[in-house]
Amino acid sequence: MMNMTPIVKQLLIINIIVFIGAQLVPVSYEYLAMFFPENPNFKIWQPITHMFMHGKLEYGGIMHITFNMFALYSFGSALEHFWGGKKFLFFYISCGLGSALLHTAVNYYFFQDTMNTLIANGFNKVEILQLLNQGKIDTRWQDLVSVTQFDGFTNAYIGTIVGASGAIYGLLTAFAFMFPNAELALMFIPIPIKAKYFVPGILAVDLFLGFKGGSLFGSGGTGIAHFAHIGGAITGFLMMLYWKKNQFNNNRWN
Repeated sequence: MMNMTPIVKQLLIINIIVFIGAQLVPVSYEYLAMFFPENPNFKIWQPITHMFMHGKLEYGGIMHITFNMFALYSFGSALEHFWGGKKFLFFYISCGLGSALLHTAVNYYFFQDTMNTLIANGFNKVEILQLLNQGKIDTRWQDLVSVTQFDGFTNAYIGTIVGASGAIYGLLTAFAFMFPNAELALMFIPIPIKAKYFVPGILAVDLFLGFKGGSLFGSGGTGIAHFAHIGGAITGFLMMLYWKKNQFNNNRWN
């Protein structure tokens, strides 16, 4: 097993410290988790801080951070060993930002689609937002859209995202890109599977569940941000393609 590399070690320490601190000071979720940009609780630093936060204990926070940190150690150390600390950290943060970007874009689509329907039926946008900010809804909204649309609308505005999962999916993608024939045997996979099959497979499941609204680890409605996973993976894949294309450039980042 590869020794833990310096940046991976520091990221592990930061994530664990922030996780413990957030449990002791729950109000930190209101400032460091990432809100929808139209929500008044959104702050400009949240696209960065959310990737160092993880779920609350009562919502499976221990499993959330354990899985992410295990993956960070397992795949991150291998990548940092070959890239060096600066390039690895740049890649990690970029994938986290990419995951937040796609998640927000998908949420904006669901939110705006339903908002347009409500406005077309005589509702006022300012009044709609006022109700949502109070944690309330107008039950008449549910008569105008499907259950899926309504859930997407309210969850987009009120919900938050936390966790390093988007950045981790970027690392998974990079690992499969660099070591396609490496065999992976993770906690929930009883037999080794080559990375070039495992990573596309898990992404396909995430994409399916993202549209279906379910969870890879349980019943639906668990609040897993599947499109954030996809966003991190896409960002990682595009960066790997760019670096591969420019690997012989004299100005490459070693």
